[in-house]
Amino acid sequence: MSGPTKTMAALTGAALVLTTTYTVALGSSGWLWFGLVVLVVATIGMAAADSTVPAAPRRRRRPPPRPGPTQP
Repeated sequence: MSGPTKTMAALTGAALVLTTTYTVALGSSGWLWFGLVVLVVATIGMAAADSTVPAAPRRRRRPPPRPGPTQP
């Protein structure tokens, strides 16, 4: 996973902890859980898209230069 995907996953985990803490302390809020589900789906989509991209483009090797006529 790339850096932005790891950051998104960490923020999603923090949001889960905060939403759970809020629910235990103050009662359930449907909008918080809905927002968390949307964030989880976005994180999964980001991770899936990130895994299909190659790490780096492959470089093509140049063929050696052909010997040509030499100029005096």
